[in-house]
Amino acid sequence: MKIFLPGMIAFGVLLFLAAGTLNYWQAWVFLIVFNGLISVSTAYFAIKDPALIERRKNVVEPRRAEKIFSIVAAGTNLVVLPVFSALDHRFGWSQMPVYVCLIGDGLIVVANVIYYYVFQFNSFVGSTIQIFEGQKVISTGPYALVRHPKYVGDLFLVIGIPLALGSWWGLVIIALITPLLAWRILDEESLLKKDLPGYVEYM
Repeated sequence: MKIFLPGMIAFGVLLFLAAGTLNYWQAWVFLIVFNGLISVSTAYFAIKDPALIERRKNVVEPRRAEKIFSIVAAGTNLVVLPVFSALDHRFGWSQMPVYVCLIGDGLIVVANVIYYYVFQFNSFVGSTIQIFEGQKVISTGPYALVRHPKYVGDLFLVIGIPLALGSWWGLVIIALITPLLAWRILDEESLLKKDLPGYVEYM
């Protein structure tokens, strides 16, 4: 918790600075849902699977192309998307019904439920694309339905963020994120086919 608390505070400050007001109930609900889910999940897996947490704390990509992607993706997902949505609130570009904002919060919950099951079945889901010692192909749980369930969760998350923050225009940013996500999936599959025994058969 000590590791994430400064980041959570900075994230909230950035959001309200962009909105230009603290009178932004959508942001308060979003922060409670988003930060609350991350805190609970981190605490749970820190006890149940500390090796997973250690692998996910490593955000240094071994390859140059991946380093560039990580910077762009993280900046877009955690800065550009929520800040743009907050600016939308500040200047009143969107008029969104309350129930749609709550649906956005629901999508964030769904994303985190997907992450939970992904981490339950695959302890080797790192923040970087690499093969870890002892890693094997996982074909059960969510991996029996789709090869990259973590990225399915990511899609729910990036759609949920602008809706939760009351921004129709924030959905436009998703058009920038989707090609990056597709490129990352293809790049990851290329590495897994080459270095992870049994992955080609799993595909």
